[in-house]
Order: sequence, then structure tokens, then C-alpha cells
Amino acid sequence: MAFASTVTVDEIESLEVASFPGEITVVASAHCEEFDQAIAYLSRQEVIGFDTETKPCFVPKVPRNKMAILQLSGADKAYIFRLQQVGVPPKLAALLGNPNVLKIGAAVHDDIRGLQEYRRFIPKGFVDLQRLAPTYGIEEKSVRKMSAIILKKRVSKSQQLSNWESSHLSDAQLRYAAIDAWICREMYYKLMAERAE
Repeated sequence: MAFASTVTVDEIESLEVASFPGEITVVASAHCEEFDQAIAYLSRQEVIGFDTETKPCFVPKVPRNKMAILQLSGADKAYIFRLQQVGVPPKLAALLGNPNVLKIGAAVHDDIRGLQEYRRFIPKGFVDLQRLAPTYGIEEKSVRKMSAIILKKRVSKSQQLSNWESSHLSDAQLRYAAIDAWICREMYYKLMAERAE
């Protein structure tokens, strides 16, 4: 099956909305059970979805806000790390530098740079869908458009510009954050299955 190179807004709107089927856990401290469980689970995966969110700044010439959350997702569990509370502790940095756990995202270079403001690490095992998708003839770069083409699923962007530094992240924010990471993993598997045929 060849993939379409582009997709229209109308085509996207006609698709079924993507929803994350698993459990979402917020990690707000490096010294809690959730953090240890997250690292243990994610380190066992061969492939995880990867994304970050930053509180938007709508004022020109004001420095960009520091990255607020990191999302890492397996097939059935997504972990939302609140970076401004957790930072990037050594165990998390080790995961981000583990070449045996593939981390799939879009525009990962910018995300890695933001994470390195918390701690320097050598990124290994990262796969950027914006580089992979063109090898299948896909010209679109956004997660929303790529997921429409590859998975025939619509990713809602309604929470994208919300406050990711809020003391309480809403259910809608958590679902959005989990889907954004998880869908990257799903797209990677779909592309790999296509290559294997």
C-alpha cells in the first residue's frame, strides 16, 4: 500500500479521532514510586513514543518558556514527566541515551535541545518521523497530518496551546499529551510493517 503524499483539512476532519487505549501516569517527582515504575516499564520497551510540550508564549521578543513536560509512551502505558518539578535525573537521562530503546517522535532535534537545558546527555536511539516519512513519499511534517496519512486517524490539537505549566493538568491535556507520544510509536510500527511486506 502506497501512502498519500499530502492530506487536506477536509480529509483529516472526516477521519476517526485517535484515542490512547492505555493508562496515563503523571510523574511529578524523581523520588516517587511512579518515577521508578516509569523508568522500569519504559526501559523494557523496544520502541516508545516521544514528545514534549512547552507553555506557549504569545508575546514577541520574550524568551521561550522552558520545556514543561516530557511524554514517553509504550503500547499500553504513557508517562507524563513534569520537567519543572522532576528535571532530567540520571535514570531518565540514561533512558534517553539508551540505543536499545527506540524513541520515536517528530522534530526530535528541538525536543532534545529543550531537554538538555535540564541536563546534558548524549541522545541515542531517536527516530524522527519527519525524516522517515519522506522515504515513503509522504511530504507532510506535522504529527496531525502524518497520522492522518499513515494511520487514517485524526489527532485533536485543541490542547496544544494550553498552559502546560499549570499546577493541575486537565484530563483533556493528559489525553492529548499521551496521544501525541503514543501515535508516533504507532506510525513507526505501521511504516516498518509496510517496509516488511
